[in-house]
Amino acid sequence: MNKKDRGSRIEDRGETLAPPLTQSSILNPQSSKKLPPAIFLMGPTASGKTGIAVELAQRLPVELISVDSALVYRGMDIGTAKPDAATLARAPHHLIDIRNPTEAYSVAAFRHDTLRLMADITARGKVPLLVGGTMLYFKALREGLSDLPQADPEVRAALDAEIAQHGIAHLHKQLAAVDAETAARLSPNDSQRIQRAMEIYRITGQPMSALISRQESPELPYRTILVALIPSDRAPLHARIATRFKAMLAQGLVEELRALRANYPLHPDLPAMRCVGYRQAWQFMEGEINEAQLLETGIAATRQLAKRQLTWLRSMPGIIELDCLAPGLSQQVDDAIQRRMHV
Repeated sequence: MNKKDRGSRIEDRGETLAPPLTQSSILNPQSSKKLPPAIFLMGPTASGKTGIAVELAQRLPVELISVDSALVYRGMDIGTAKPDAATLARAPHHLIDIRNPTEAYSVAAFRHDTLRLMADITARGKVPLLVGGTMLYFKALREGLSDLPQADPEVRAALDAEIAQHGIAHLHKQLAAVDAETAARLSPNDSQRIQRAMEIYRITGQPMSALISRQESPELPYRTILVALIPSDRAPLHARIATRFKAMLAQGLVEELRALRANYPLHPDLPAMRCVGYRQAWQFMEGEINEAQLLETGIAATRQLAKRQLTWLRSMPGIIELDCLAPGLSQQVDDAIQRRMHV
């Protein structure tokens, strides 16, 4: 295996371009009251976010921060479509390869790390460009984290027993009965978050969604420019997803997982091993599915991920929506950022 090294929706209509974004314009904004800018480049899997971000990094005074819950893991390169060493040399990304696959990386940890990085980048006279598809991370960054109860060992143990006896689908069904909003946004296979949502309900007697909705949202101290790459037609995106997953298998996804299992004490319930692609490869290695099913379920799971990402994006106000299938996309993104930067 050839392994890689690492290191209010708004439609933009092409108004007259403002003066180009420069380091001087960042350090000396027209109004001292203006908050420093930050760019969020979001989109579903296979929408071309990384490529666009790398091109922007060659033209704009930005530093890239990865917003991807899978790219944080070392050694998980093929199944995450992690940028290769040459790409990272051209456009370094923060928050890639910062955890071993045995470790968790919470939303709170991401928010803490990212706010620190954004402050450092701004102090260097550059603009933070956050790129990725983990929508929960983007949401936590913009809206803050709720003051939810700490884990309760007794409640957690009872939920573990229920999952062992009846399966996670049973718990997801229970969650839908008491907190339909949270259940709807979680994958039925997301055992960690389903269990946490049910734990909160059993501790407080209230749905997690209700508790979150009552929280005070700390204002992010940046002028955020929200760019979403959304396909005008899902069929080409689905074709990209299928092509990419086939390529991952050809590049050695199963062999990569085999090496990870040899090097780390992994089990299938770890957050890293629940990532799309790795979960299906694990099932294949355990003899639960065959090679044809690995391909089929991997593509299906990736399509479901893209669907959930698009659902999140369409509920997000104030975004600049651009067609990820359009020719000249990189320039369109650049132009949209330039216009919004100088408003």
